Amino acid sequence: MKWSFAKIFYSRKEDQETQKNGVMLVTFAEPKHIISEQFRTVRTNIEFAGAALDLCQVVMFTSSAMSEGKSTVSANVAVTWAQAGKKVLLIDADLRRPTVHATFRTLNLDGVTTVLTGKDAVKDVIEETFVDNLDILTSGPVPPNPSELLNSKRMGEILDWARENYDIIVLDAPPVLAVSDVQVLVPKTDGVVVVAKMEKTLKGDLRRTIEVLKLANAKILGCVERLKAKHGDRGYGYGYGYGYGNEGSK
Repeated sequence: MKWSFAKIFYSRKEDQETQKNGVMLVTFAEPKHIISEQFRTVRTNIEFAGAALDLCQVVMFTSSAMSEGKSTVSANVAVTWAQAGKKVLLIDADLRRPTVHATFRTLNLDGVTTVLTGKDAVKDVIEETFVDNLDILTSGPVPPNPSELLNSKRMGEILDWARENYDIIVLDAPPVLAVSDVQVLVPKTDGVVVVAKMEKTLKGDLRRTIEVLKLANAKILGCVERLKAKHGDRGYGYGYGYGYGNEGSK
């Protein structure tokens, strides 16, 4: 697979903390850090890949399985777009294991699910963040029927509204092989980025993920590889290190 964008290191601590405290926004806390530059490289390569499409405004980040880093990558890439002057909306479409509210230190009382059930209007639940140019739409309360809600007409209306009001819309979506949510979201998006974790993501699972996405007619923009940090190397915060390559993903 020669469409790999970048390699980014991870640590076990990050996995343990993500659900409780959200992901580490290294791009905001340390914009000059080498890992922030790596996320900017991911952003730039997405833009290059999207240049071949008629439109690349709604970008979905997913993975094969849970805890492979798609929330960390999607949030940090969203920040880099905002830092580049784009008006960005980050939507937490992982209705089962949401993290965006924790990352941006806000409550999750309303959001995607309350809009999809008709309780709220989307413009009323959009929240500004501490990052200039970046707004968020949290998941809202966990529903009993996530796939059905995401496949509804109202989800399309949310994204139509977002297209009219933002330059870039980033979707933090569930893992492909765990649930069917991603397949129903694909027709509503312009491109998909797959996040894989080295020494965890199985080659067979990654192949199946790509097959499932292609069956859904997804436009796959690339893959972000996340590497295990070297022993004793804490990297930044949750153990990020640095690396880049085009030789493909595991």
